[in-house]
Amino acid sequence: MRSRSVGFVALAFFLGILLGSVVGQAIGLFVPEGSVAYELFVKQHATPGLGPATIHLIAFDLTLGLTLRANLMSVIGIFVVAQLLRWIR
Repeated sequence: MRSRSVGFVALAFFLGILLGSVVGQAIGLFVPEGSVAYELFVKQHATPGLGPATIHLIAFDLTLGLTLRANLMSVIGIFVVAQLLRWIR
């Protein structure tokens, strides 16, 4: 049962960020670029992540990194998707 809830959280997080990003970019198409709404919904974002880590191997180099860009619409998207998944489940 515990792994099922962890999967639910991961799915809600991933789908919510995708939905929020799409909606935020759609809002950005209709709102003037210098406005407060554009700054709030599209521009402002937190970027936590892991910087690029390079592994030097004999035949090749491998570079890995992860950056998450979350804005207000991403947070709202996570909440909406979590509520929808709870309702469907």
